[in-house]
Amino acid sequence: MYRAVKLSSAFRALSAHCRNYSVPAPKSSPEILYTGIFINNEWHKSSTGKTFPTVNPSNEKVIAEIQQGTKADIDQAVVAARDAFKLGSPWRRMDASKRGQLLYRLADLMERDRVYLASLETLDNGKPYFMSYNVDVPMAISNLRYYAGWADKNHGKVIPMDGEFFVYTRHEPVGVCGQIIPWNFPILMAAWKFGPALATGNTIILKPAEQTSLTALYMAQLTKEAGFPPGVVNVVPGYGDAGAALVDHPDVDKVAFTGSTEVGKKIQQGSGLSNLKRTTLELGGKSPNIILSDADMKHAVETSHFGLFFNMGQCCCAGSRTFIEDKIYDEFVERSAERAKKRTVGNPFDLTTEHGPQVDRAQYDKILGLIDTGKQQGARLVAGGSKVPDLPGYFIQPTVFADVQDDMTIAQEEIFGPVQQLIRFKSLDEVIERANKTDYGLAAAVFSKDIDKVNYLVQGLRAGTVWVNTYNVLSAQAPFGGYKMSGHGRENGEYGLQAYTEVKSVITRIPVKNS
Repeated sequence: MYRAVKLSSAFRALSAHCRNYSVPAPKSSPEILYTGIFINNEWHKSSTGKTFPTVNPSNEKVIAEIQQGTKADIDQAVVAARDAFKLGSPWRRMDASKRGQLLYRLADLMERDRVYLASLETLDNGKPYFMSYNVDVPMAISNLRYYAGWADKNHGKVIPMDGEFFVYTRHEPVGVCGQIIPWNFPILMAAWKFGPALATGNTIILKPAEQTSLTALYMAQLTKEAGFPPGVVNVVPGYGDAGAALVDHPDVDKVAFTGSTEVGKKIQQGSGLSNLKRTTLELGGKSPNIILSDADMKHAVETSHFGLFFNMGQCCCAGSRTFIEDKIYDEFVERSAERAKKRTVGNPFDLTTEHGPQVDRAQYDKILGLIDTGKQQGARLVAGGSKVPDLPGYFIQPTVFADVQDDMTIAQEEIFGPVQQLIRFKSLDEVIERANKTDYGLAAAVFSKDIDKVNYLVQGLRAGTVWVNTYNVLSAQAPFGGYKMSGHGRENGEYGLQAYTEVKSVITRIPVKNS
């Protein structure tokens, strides 16, 4: 049974690759098929015999017990990945076009199981099912198909070198790649990591977030069904000690991490201790969203609302610092508060729900604490501000603060929750300086009909992505990553291939025939 769902223009922009917004009924109690450690295309129990619970954030009930990977399990996975990467192995001998075919096959299997994957993501993470089905799963599929097309097209160059020499470059895989993903977009982040690494011929050990391991484990089984050779893809669930073992391992050649800046710093430091492994880090943000007085008010309010509250505010590029030009500030505040109060919060499997729970108790408590700090420091609460009454689980009201000052804690720290901060500004140069006055630089946005002002702001903002009259629009083709403490390296697009290949110059002397 399919049901049409009314989506905002901002949501439609994000999920533009979806041609049909009719949503099939979810599996509200999907069967949990895989809870083990996936190494060498086989399922294993933890070396210690320990497990850990994964919890439904909508009701705080345990969904399943997951095998808890530790250093010994990481070591075993690295051996499998290293063996699969050896010169002469089936994976290394495989034609690049065949690697692409395997990625296409993996994407097709995910398409086949789209309802199950979306349901599993909603159960484990708490995000609304219509979002899992219309955004997370199809964007993951799109990413894999995009990189499948790159598999036999990422090639070197012939270089005209001085002297009697023939010179060309080879793009060779880096080797064994440790990949650590967060809990906010589990299946999408797994695809972002799998796509470029596998297209370029690397092998993988993926460590999913302990809060949301279920979809990554199911994807592991799909890689086996797709035909990837043993050892090419390995998935080891566990806590931070498993991630640290992956970062520290001398036989891991590269680490890709998406998560907090605090943990990213530790990964950067740890990656240099054993073998100077290369890293790509996509970290936190405190993104400025700038609304000029000539902007389409209705569109700017709705899109700014979406830019912050999407995924319950658990988004690294969320437009959490919304700067509004002075002359329209009061109207924008009033409309934003009204929109937040109308946001539908509840059961994430209900197709009318816009807003589900936060992912876990720790995140829930942190957000409520920062809301209290905002109140104490003098920000004016105009919507929300507390837990949702009469609902079990980790539900927080969509919250809007006005009269926020730059030095307030809520304007400085990444809240990673449904808390919108509305800030007043007067001039372009002023807002550029204030927008950039942060350690972060992941994303930014500008809303205006004046192209000259837009271009001026775009050049002045220090961020890896700047949206103009839209927000949260991402695609497999467009690179994504940050400036400053928001990390380094890029994911997606052609730029996303660079971190997964070594460039080798081959210089051959050309014999000169004596006359």
